[in-house]
Amino acid sequence: MITIRPAEEKDVPFITEIYNEAILNSTATFDTEIKSEEDRRQWLAAHDEQHPVLVAEQDGRVVGWASLSRWSDRCAYDSTAETSLYVHRDFRKRGIGKQLIEMIVLEAAKAGLHTLIARITHGNEQSVYLHERMGFTVIGTLREVGVKFGKYHDVHMLQKVY
Repeated sequence: MITIRPAEEKDVPFITEIYNEAILNSTATFDTEIKSEEDRRQWLAAHDEQHPVLVAEQDGRVVGWASLSRWSDRCAYDSTAETSLYVHRDFRKRGIGKQLIEMIVLEAAKAGLHTLIARITHGNEQSVYLHERMGFTVIGTLREVGVKFGKYHDVHMLQKVY
């Protein structure tokens, strides 16, 4: 059974492990250098009620996480946030991503956000599908904007307006 709950400092090692695996092995993030637990602790501390981090927990272990982050530091964008979603490689294709995206979208609505943005690398159809099921629309594709593993990658922009 999966429990979705707000992230706590004790979850930082798991969040770090999941994110670093994505950095090293996927184009789900364009970060190219692994993060320390201290970096992720500061990242978690920078989130607030309007920009939460949720974790998916199974048998006491964090197996995925989702977050809302500020879209921009300009105050005109305060009602807009960006989604992030990562599931541990050993727990994918079990519905955990679906549960996380459902809960983070609910949290955004409760926080009074007006718009959510998702940037999804071309080739990650599962993530596009999950976001579209939650009411996101593909609004465009940024061509060859990131280089990872020696190759340029396109990024799909998705948006949900409440």
